[in-house]
Amino acid sequence: MNQKKWLAGSGLAAILSVVLFFLLTSLSFANGINNDERKGNGKGKPPEGVLQMYGDTGEYIPGEIDDPVHDPAIIRDGNNYYVFSTGILRSPEDPGGIFIRKSEGTLEGPWESIGEITSPDWVYDYSPSHLWAPQVVKSGNRFYLYYAASSFGSNNSAIGVASSKTPGDPDSWEDHGPVVTSQRGQEDYNAIDPHVFKAEGQWWIVFGSHFSGIKLQQMDGMTDTVGEVYTLANRPGVAHNPVEAPTIIKKGKFYYLFTSWDRCCAGLDSTYKIAVGRSESVTGPYLDKDGVPLEEGGGTIILESEGNQIGPGGQDILQAYGRDYLVHHYYDGDADGVIRMQIRTLEWEDNWPSAAR
Repeated sequence: MNQKKWLAGSGLAAILSVVLFFLLTSLSFANGINNDERKGNGKGKPPEGVLQMYGDTGEYIPGEIDDPVHDPAIIRDGNNYYVFSTGILRSPEDPGGIFIRKSEGTLEGPWESIGEITSPDWVYDYSPSHLWAPQVVKSGNRFYLYYAASSFGSNNSAIGVASSKTPGDPDSWEDHGPVVTSQRGQEDYNAIDPHVFKAEGQWWIVFGSHFSGIKLQQMDGMTDTVGEVYTLANRPGVAHNPVEAPTIIKKGKFYYLFTSWDRCCAGLDSTYKIAVGRSESVTGPYLDKDGVPLEEGGGTIILESEGNQIGPGGQDILQAYGRDYLVHHYYDGDADGVIRMQIRTLEWEDNWPSAAR
């Protein structure tokens, strides 16, 4: 009798063990699918729409936290994503260096702030309180970081470059000095807001802010420029010519030039927005959806203030998994204007992009 009870109990335990095993396996499988979809790691459906960001995506608490994320630039290195951004605002005597954050395997996060790259000595000639608007590309086995040194409202400016084989290590970046410079009374453009990209077998740099608009020049290697300076975009008739932060990507037969318009860096009073035009030639002319040249003030708005996201701009674009991910900063209307970053996909119709809502 006792033996029968024991056998019955053992049989029930075995059945429960099998059921529990299948339940846990099913849950693990489902979670694996969800994680693959969320990560966009090639094992599931890549993330789309307005991504749910979490972790260190921008914060400011006076005296406690300064997690800066203006002008985010994104790269992928293996299974890791890195975002580089404008540094902490300090002083010309101690300018904040370009800031780095990382997410392992997923675009949404958790993002982890790593810290800043020390500002090189040569930038002190330009009196920056922090270094601005970075962008990173890979050539061969090295990553190249481009950034701006200037002071607000001046075109006494420079675009510098540093390189590293390990982008997530702030101490690994070797500075190579200025690539493009501008001086008051000598150049009519402003050498800030760099974006370096490859087109037609060559590396190019597009840059500019206010003054005489958006410029393009061919690179000579990764640390110098050569040849003609092209003008791609302007806003004649608009006070202070508020066009900056250029980004160029190629999709199909067109090059697309994205720029940020209007007033940045004013918290909840910011009117920043993102506009686009396209061209079949990298040197232009770029036209908006209505056929108006960007050099004559054209530009099709694809993203502006909406909900709690005020003044979106300072954008970069990651082309991965057959999708185009737009990363930008905004001021959080639900948090007294704290600067944060957002990633969202671009949606395409008739060869024109719009930002996912």
